Amino acid sequence: MSDTAPTPNHRRVFVDKQSPKAYHALVQTSEAVRATAADAGLDRVLVELINLRVSQINGCAFCLDVHTRAALRAGESTQRLGTLAAWRDTELFTQRERAALALAEATTVPADGTAQESAYVTARRFLSDDEISAVIWVAITINAFNRVSILSKHPVRAVTA
Repeated sequence: MSDTAPTPNHRRVFVDKQSPKAYHALVQTSEAVRATAADAGLDRVLVELINLRVSQINGCAFCLDVHTRAALRAGESTQRLGTLAAWRDTELFTQRERAALALAEATTVPADGTAQESAYVTARRFLSDDEISAVIWVAITINAFNRVSILSKHPVRAVTA
């Protein structure tokens, strides 16, 4: 094993392109999760907030780019998007959204058992069983997409108007 760091032009394998059947299965899972979320009553804005918060935690630039634009299309405000990383320190998010965001964070960083238990207790107060399940599945799915994009180093390109 080499201790040499890769050069900046070190080519990464785009695992989604290299293994299209596996990636297609992940896309199908995502589509099923989106339907599950809608059936549970989670609106598109809340789903995108979950996608964005998980992507912030994971540091996935590609997914942050994709889901910021999706959240804006769904009607989310730039103020809330700009403060999402510090959602606990604002009054911009409802109790239901806070419960979903905390549960998504606990799903993303499951090693913190205390935070996970606290998030689950809060979720129980503001979310139905179907909503809890949907939030967890949305977080699981975006975590998977984050890993695909981070490890593939998917580029983020400027959007031209």
